[in-house]
Amino acid sequence: MATLRQERQQRVFNLMRRSAGILMYKYRERALLVLLVHPGGPYWAKKDLGSWSIPKGEHDEGEDPLAAAMREFQEETGGRVQGPFRSLGHITQSNRKTVSAWAVEGDFDPKTLKSNLCEIEWPPRSAKKQLIPEADRAEWFSLPEAHGKILAGQRPFLDRLELALKSG
Repeated sequence: MATLRQERQQRVFNLMRRSAGILMYKYRERALLVLLVHPGGPYWAKKDLGSWSIPKGEHDEGEDPLAAAMREFQEETGGRVQGPFRSLGHITQSNRKTVSAWAVEGDFDPKTLKSNLCEIEWPPRSAKKQLIPEADRAEWFSLPEAHGKILAGQRPFLDRLELALKSG
């Protein structure tokens, strides 16, 4: 029988938003590169450092996180991914969203980016709606570059990838 504390923790967990994503990587001339996407829309338009992300998106509690990550990669980039996949675990971002990620070796041409559109209210509290791409661009970065570009909360995924690849 679950304790009152365990029941409360489960309720809090159920209220948390969950997200899953793919960190694609490749080697170019023995240098490790990772694919990141830049969020679309006016809020992110002039932001660069600390604003890029792995292609990811929210999923429901009962949905398989890896299946969601694969779907979200396709929705945000227009590309498909195939395994084998390597789990990079999960992180909890400052907004309490839990993000699970998988690494996969692959290649994607950023010029072919075709992102889904989503509707936002802009400017905030204006009641004006506009459609924006979830991601407005994609780019390959070396790990040192990626550390500067990626959202701070997702940096552990870069470190975990590097460690996993070194340990085989």
